[in-house]
Amino acid sequence: MRYGNVSFHKQSHGEGFLSLIENRFQGNGIYLMDEPESALSPSRQMSLLIDIDNLVKLNSQLIIATHSPILMSYPNSEVIYLTPDRIEKINYKETENYKITKQFINNPEQMLKYLLED
Repeated sequence: MRYGNVSFHKQSHGEGFLSLIENRFQGNGIYLMDEPESALSPSRQMSLLIDIDNLVKLNSQLIIATHSPILMSYPNSEVIYLTPDRIEKINYKETENYKITKQFINNPEQMLKYLLED
């Protein structure tokens, strides 16, 4: 199977996923995605943000289950936090994934010491 000019068999999982979005997703659609970042590096997650933005500009609605602070940062998106006890709209900077990622990036040595100390 081919999307674009390259066979899926010649692409990584992440590149194949991006190729699928770029070549098969059209405007005026509703798209459901479950953790699309799972096979993407941070820079390719940013490429996905561009694809998402293009779809939104073409009047598409996207519902994305994600743990990625990069994807959650999409402007004017609604981040819905689900737990067994509640469902609430929150700012992406309030999510646990954002806070942990920020904490790690700001001081990886301290986080590694905490995680790996006996």
